[in-house]
Amino acid sequence: MRRISAIFIAACMVVIAGALGAVLYLGLRVDATTSAIVAIAALTAMALYNTISNRLRDRDDLGDQIADLSRGTADLARQVAELGRRLNGVEARVESTVTRARGADDPIAAEIGELGGLVRQIADTVAAHEAALQGESVMRPVTAMPSHDFQPAPAMPAPPEAPLALSESDAVSGTRRFAGLSREGIGELIGRAADANRIDLYLQPIVTLPQRKVRYYEALSRLRTEESDIIPAGDFIDYAEAVGLMPKIDNLLLFRCVQVTRRLQLKSRDVGLFCNISASTLTDAGYFRQILDFMDANRALANALMFEFTQEAYRSFGPMENEGLSALAERGFRFSMDHVTDLRMDPKELADRWFRFLKVPAKLLLNKAANAQSDIHPEDLADLLARSGIDLIAERIENENMVVDLLEYDVRFGQGFLFSAPRPVRAEALHGASDGDKPSAEDVSEFVGAGA
Repeated sequence: MRRISAIFIAACMVVIAGALGAVLYLGLRVDATTSAIVAIAALTAMALYNTISNRLRDRDDLGDQIADLSRGTADLARQVAELGRRLNGVEARVESTVTRARGADDPIAAEIGELGGLVRQIADTVAAHEAALQGESVMRPVTAMPSHDFQPAPAMPAPPEAPLALSESDAVSGTRRFAGLSREGIGELIGRAADANRIDLYLQPIVTLPQRKVRYYEALSRLRTEESDIIPAGDFIDYAEAVGLMPKIDNLLLFRCVQVTRRLQLKSRDVGLFCNISASTLTDAGYFRQILDFMDANRALANALMFEFTQEAYRSFGPMENEGLSALAERGFRFSMDHVTDLRMDPKELADRWFRFLKVPAKLLLNKAANAQSDIHPEDLADLLARSGIDLIAERIENENMVVDLLEYDVRFGQGFLFSAPRPVRAEALHGASDGDKPSAEDVSEFVGAGA
């Protein structure tokens, strides 16, 4: 049909051109050569116009077809993504259910076995004592009891190891918590620890959910006293802030974080590190200038090293703190927020200030009553943050039930004592020890010690 139309149009153009030449030659008495040239020119012009108009029309039709195809492809991609997300959720639920079902029987059987053993040992001990008492009652007081008449009670088994602590403060045992010291004395103790390089670095993994593959580490500080007591950051940071020692401590820990990040990057460029910084460090001109110079020399680690601030500190930021954030962001570094106490926040504002991670306690996400008055519903938080380029990390995860519930909220990363307690970084790892195996959440053998 299209070919017939083209032939018809071409014939019409030839007829029109011939008619124009005939009019010039017969009616206007123009010579034959000029009439022929004018007819050919008219035919050429009409042919060009027809060709160009056909191509423009074909281009518009092709554009409409491509747009329809793009919309269809986008719809198909969204449907496939939704199916994949639902399938992953179903697989995670099934795996968690199977894991809980398998793990529910073994601990109960083991506890029943231990209780049975203890009951038998207690019965044997009571029977032995009872036999000894009966023997003493029928014998003379001066007669010694034969050695074979009394069997000492079997030794009781050693108590099991203490269960894994569920919070950072619980994890640190044997700590005197500055007992009996004034605020001035506590400040002096912290100052001596900083001068003696007794502010230790601990690492806690952040894993992907539900795969539980190590994706990041958080660097935590611990103060080691002269008596080798270990004090967590939550117990000494407020005192250190009060006496102005936090910039010095942050400077020391940041240097160690850079060392650890370099080692991590040699093993896997997919693993990063979160380094906590106090707001007072951003306003200390001397120490912050040193930090900026140090970060200038380590711009290559910008994709692997993130600076972390608390929600309380972020809300108290003034012009100087924001200027410090901008200076770090200009060097390619990005930020994270932790110690979140409520969800009243603007993700776009956080993204504009170069925050790329938000750590929210698992209990806060799962507390429906507390979130009823929140600006953001927890079920929508991960998607809302993702649209602004921010990843949600659920922290302080303590049991498997929390993991199952968090998967319903599309949480991709988790941190907590369920996966691993914070573990101290080995001194040789900070001074160029050999490379060793790739670190994992269960055994960060290259960087950390055996326990926290």
